[in-house]
Amino acid sequence: MPIEPITTTGLILEKYSENAFRVSLPNGKEIIGHPHKSLADRKEELSEQTRVTLEMTPYDFEKARISHILS
Repeated sequence: MPIEPITTTGLILEKYSENAFRVSLPNGKEIIGHPHKSLADRKEELSEQTRVTLEMTPYDFEKARISHILS
């Protein structure tokens, strides 16, 4: 039985590479965010101060998948 991901929002603070970003969560914790494959053609929109939706697994709170761009 698959476990549903935890969904939250975040703010991109820094771009490490094409596929890695430092993201701040609403509680102040900073994690590594990786864009979902569906955002491949929108990567140029992922920059500092961009608000995003994140999906996290309950097993690892140090990284998340960036699933949507909010602003």
